Order: sequence, then structure tokens, then C-alpha cells
Amino acid sequence: MIDSTAHVRVARPSRDLAAAERFYVEGLGLDVLWRTTERVPGEHDLLMVGPPGGSWHFELTHDPEQPLEPTPTVDDLFVVYLGAPVDPALTDRLIAAGGRLVPAHNPYWDEHGVTIADPDGYRLVLCSRSWG
Repeated sequence: MIDSTAHVRVARPSRDLAAAERFYVEGLGLDVLWRTTERVPGEHDLLMVGPPGGSWHFELTHDPEQPLEPTPTVDDLFVVYLGAPVDPALTDRLIAAGGRLVPAHNPYWDEHGVTIADPDGYRLVLCSRSWG
């Protein structure tokens, strides 16, 4: 059984780590928890973002030697449960930081929040509901 306090890392490729950082840090308000600071041949460039002291983080990777093209689908979602209505200023910040407002594939998410595609095309859902 997995302990409910276990730290979770979600990882995926990115075309442009600087663009991803603008979106997730300047737009969403996450902190940079770690990043590679110099190019090391044979290793991926990494950017890890998340809430300070949180039990999860989001890792974005880029391999300049063998880049992977991100292949998001309309149902690849990163959902943040806000427990309150989505602040329009947050949506505006995410759009200014390189995101674009998109309709949700599942109408549930449009009913309970907003969906914004990040610079790689993956979808961030800001849900007004609480989890649990």
C-alpha cells in the first residue's frame, strides 16, 4: 500500500523549458524547486516546479540531443482543485504567460472551472470544486 504522504512527481517532455517556466511559475504561481543550470552532454535538461513544502512536484524535461515532441491529447489533464471560483486574474496571468483558453473535451470541466492549454499544448484545468 502506498502511504498517503508519499511525495509524487509527475513528469513530461517540453519543447521549451523557458516557456514552460513562464506559464507554470509566472502564470500559475508555482515555485521553481530545482532545475539544471548547465548543459551536460547525454543528460536531460530539467525544470521542477511545485508549491513550496508540497507533497508533489511537476517535472518538465527536454533532451536537446534527442528531443521528444510533446503529444498531448484533449484528455491529458493537470487538474488543480481550487475549492473556490476561478479568479479571472489568474486566468489572465496564465494567458499572458503563454497559455490559451480552450474548451474542455469533457463538459464537466467547463461546468466546474476553466481549461487552459500550456505552451506545449497540455491542458491545465483550474477546478472550482474541492477534492474529497
